[in-house]
Amino acid sequence: MENLDIFIVGAGPIGLSCALEAKKAGLSYLVVEKGTIVNSLYNYPIYMRFFSTADKLEIADIPFISASVKPGRQDALEYYQGIARQRDLSINLYEKVLGINKEEQGIFRIKTDKAEYKAKNVIIATGFYDIPNKMNIPGEDLPKVKHYYTEPYPYAKQKILVIGASNSAVDAALETYRKGAKVTMVIREDKISDSVKYWVKPDIENRIKAGDIKAYFRANVLEIKPREVLIKTADGEILSLENDFVLAMTGYLPDFDFLKNAGIELCGENQNPKYNPETMESNVKGLYLAGVVCGGKNTRLWFIENSRIHAKFIISHILSFCN
Repeated sequence: MENLDIFIVGAGPIGLSCALEAKKAGLSYLVVEKGTIVNSLYNYPIYMRFFSTADKLEIADIPFISASVKPGRQDALEYYQGIARQRDLSINLYEKVLGINKEEQGIFRIKTDKAEYKAKNVIIATGFYDIPNKMNIPGEDLPKVKHYYTEPYPYAKQKILVIGASNSAVDAALETYRKGAKVTMVIREDKISDSVKYWVKPDIENRIKAGDIKAYFRANVLEIKPREVLIKTADGEILSLENDFVLAMTGYLPDFDFLKNAGIELCGENQNPKYNPETMESNVKGLYLAGVVCGGKNTRLWFIENSRIHAKFIISHILSFCN
């Protein structure tokens, strides 16, 4: 069994960035990804556009050429998957990492659903898009409840309840409304989130003001039933709303169990993983974190634009022990 210099978990933009830096440094590495290349981006809504401009999404100083100022999902897939092909990165796809264990001699043994590997260092760059942030209410597991939204066409002429007020919720509400759905939004806060893309926020606010989309602010969903949803309004009234589908855009979480089982300490209510921000090394020597996973439950803290530098921090630190 080959003893790799670096084993990278996750082939998202930051995982690819780590692979590119490792290859440039002449280190042996392998990226293992449970899905396709940039799997999270692949599962984004089909018509999603980034808040960032193309240059902010670039990795390893490789130009991201886009005809639009704000690249879309397909632009990003072409860019990142194109890099993996052109740079001939060492990636195993559709292989899930099950566990990471550090042996007494300081070598990591990584077990997947297909094989076992040994590495001197491990980088976890797994993002956060795999585990929905559940509401833990009755009926949440009904088939009509969707925690992922891809396109509006299945919801034409249906009664849709959208939960949330962030970018994903607003996109789902506007797109399904424009394909003929009767849309109602349930929002815990008293307004649409300030983080919503600036060119979209006026649109949703105007649709709500005009009554095209019904919105209950400072409200909560109590129970989801096969043909209705029970909500509690701001004034404490319990309403029953006829409903065909619920789009629960309540956010997503990193796999905290995976991190804990690898030996990483998680701190506080936010479950912040312990790491050195100058090197990205966790409390486990030789085990590094990169990208969104560094933010714990605060998944808006890190994104491609501000975490692509993590790859340079990590490889630089690893090289300091090789000299």
